[in-house]
Amino acid sequence: MICFPNAKINLGLSIVGKRKDGMHNIETCIVPIPLFDILEIKQSHKFSIEQSGLQIPSGYEDNLITKVWKQLLLHDKKIKPVNVFLYKNIPTGSGLGGGSSDAAFFLKAINSYNALGLNDADMEAIAAIIGTDCPFFIKNIASIATGKGNVFSSISNPISKIYVTILFPNIHISTVEAYSRIKLCNKSVIQDIVLGDISMWKNKLKNDFEELIKNDFPEISKIKNTLYYKGAIFASLTGSGSALYAISHKPLNIDNLKNIYSIWSVFIN
Repeated sequence: MICFPNAKINLGLSIVGKRKDGMHNIETCIVPIPLFDILEIKQSHKFSIEQSGLQIPSGYEDNLITKVWKQLLLHDKKIKPVNVFLYKNIPTGSGLGGGSSDAAFFLKAINSYNALGLNDADMEAIAAIIGTDCPFFIKNIASIATGKGNVFSSISNPISKIYVTILFPNIHISTVEAYSRIKLCNKSVIQDIVLGDISMWKNKLKNDFEELIKNDFPEISKIKNTLYYKGAIFASLTGSGSALYAISHKPLNIDNLKNIYSIWSVFIN
């Protein structure tokens, strides 16, 4: 079987408090976007993963797909082993959720292939063990995420019928390190903003990681300013970075940047 795990972007991200377990409560709007990895799964005599495309810095044991497989074996030791071939197109360390999406789509595929009978809630619970972003990709619809980022309320897609341009500056930012450096906690109104006038997002919609990261990587601020100069309605870091996205009513003319950065432009239906 073949499936196509997609990326996501965060429309705003507010750190609203620190939890007793040391993690943070957040509020963000997560939207799926049509930028895809390719996942092929075949029955095999033992579980294995092959990978091509963009390189993944983590090893076999740290791969989120491997972690999903181990969780599934706890659920049912009789699951038929598979060979997984992953073509990586979504950059790691970009904030686009590629690894989490790969894991969630693998979980959904194995659930279907082996007729395990897991419902969405069951799979979200397994996905939450693997990573904070993973549960989002089970239902994979535009949502306001709260709690640790794993409590979802679905909403109408705020960027329907609009262009999204993704630019990856080839900078890898560790999510764990980024969260460890967060100091300020802010009251969030992200849901009110994203469901309001999109022309006001530039002044109102914020990602708390931008202030933290831009000091270490001034290139990110320069790219963002360029995207606005080229006509973006809104531009932002996604998640804890390092990819940036721009929202616009028509395609942005940024051909001069294509020799420097990896760029994707998609229309959201």
